[in-house]
Amino acid sequence: MADLRPELGVPRPVFSGPVTLDSDVPASALAVYAHPDDPDLSCGGTLAAWAARGCEVHVCVCCEGDKGSSDPSSSPEELVARRRAEVAAAGRHLGVSAHHWLGYRDGEVDDSPELRRLLVALVRRLRPGAVVGPDPTAVYFGPSYINHRDHRAVGWALLDSVAPAAASPHYFPDAGPVFQVPALYLSGTLEPDCWVDISSAIDAKVAAVACHASQIGEAGEWLRDAVRETADNAGSVVGVRYAEAFRKVRLG
Repeated sequence: MADLRPELGVPRPVFSGPVTLDSDVPASALAVYAHPDDPDLSCGGTLAAWAARGCEVHVCVCCEGDKGSSDPSSSPEELVARRRAEVAAAGRHLGVSAHHWLGYRDGEVDDSPELRRLLVALVRRLRPGAVVGPDPTAVYFGPSYINHRDHRAVGWALLDSVAPAAASPHYFPDAGPVFQVPALYLSGTLEPDCWVDISSAIDAKVAAVACHASQIGEAGEWLRDAVRETADNAGSVVGVRYAEAFRKVRLG
């Protein structure tokens, strides 16, 4: 079973800076995360809310999810197949247009030139109005959880790919015409400055997260309550029913 505490907002961040309710809806968006369940937990409400308002949503999953089980007898190959099916089901709830799989094994992804090349090529091909991914600077979530190394590695690679590589012709010149990403939304951050209202999309997020039965078991009320409580806590900061918090970087 996955440890959902970081994605579900434990501990609650201390908000010391300006509080902004973000109303931007990009024409297209690309979410880049390590594991199959990460996008839905981290930003599923935002992706669903954007998709409902006409945004073309793409999701890139860097790792196969082959180690996402505590059962030593489980087959990594069967787990990968199951998790891909779960991603497809979750994507239907969120309105995801397409999923992109990079094929790394869990625990074997690094902020490497090869990963950056793949991400730069994807960004240049899709030319998204917004990119969403994990904040790699968030390491310690309270006294009993260290943010997964795959989350941190993918987060650093994404930052390096978006700024400056994708916008520079001298980085990966064979990866397609350059493109400057206008906005970067970092989830799982301990320093949020941007909140997205997901009140209209909370049911879609709950349904998407519940699809990942290989990680959370058969979803019961505890999960629905946890997802809603976290979104409720974020929403209370900006005066809406439910929200997701990000660190937003404006690049364009």
